[in-house]
Amino acid sequence: MNWGMFEGLLNGVNKYSTAFGRIWLSLVFIFRLLVYVVAAERVWSDDDKDFDCNTRQPGCTNVCYDHFFPVSHIRLWALQLILVTCPSLLVIMHVAYREAKEQRQRTAGGDNCRSIYPNPGKKRGGLWWTYLLSLIFKAGVDMVFLYIFYRFYRNYTLPRLVKCELPPCPNVVDCFIARPTEKTIFTLFMVVTTCVCVMLSLVEAAYLIGKR
Repeated sequence: MNWGMFEGLLNGVNKYSTAFGRIWLSLVFIFRLLVYVVAAERVWSDDDKDFDCNTRQPGCTNVCYDHFFPVSHIRLWALQLILVTCPSLLVIMHVAYREAKEQRQRTAGGDNCRSIYPNPGKKRGGLWWTYLLSLIFKAGVDMVFLYIFYRFYRNYTLPRLVKCELPPCPNVVDCFIARPTEKTIFTLFMVVTTCVCVMLSLVEAAYLIGKR
């Protein structure tokens, strides 16, 4: 990862965000992205190879694992982080578009020409709508993934024992998940931080509308 470029993106998002947006960005970076990179990937690195079933029937363990874990938890979390941070980059791109348009106007008409955007980063007109829609989209993405995790992972918890009777298993077999308590703790941590981020996005959207 190019941390210099990533730092530049963070500075750009911070520059054009409100106070609520800066808190949201800090929460996402510290409590979601860093936790994902430093700890969460290691916690789920053994979910496939350490999923044990009390049978040696070929294919039974793989079928049961696919049934109880249709999508990897860590990959879902990565997809969620990507989708939830993209709208902030759209705001930066909109500001960059305004700055480029302002620069072309000055180049064509000289320094005495009328300025299109005296302050390109000010949330007015189209940029206000872009920022507001980005907040709604971020909150919507987080809520959708909360629902997905709720459906896939049995109320955000992972049981120690699951029973499987899918073909080609010869009968009802017991399967054991690796480190279910630790994974449940990380899942609940993710859920709590996601709920806080949703609340911050909605509060910021209400603040923008009220201020306007």
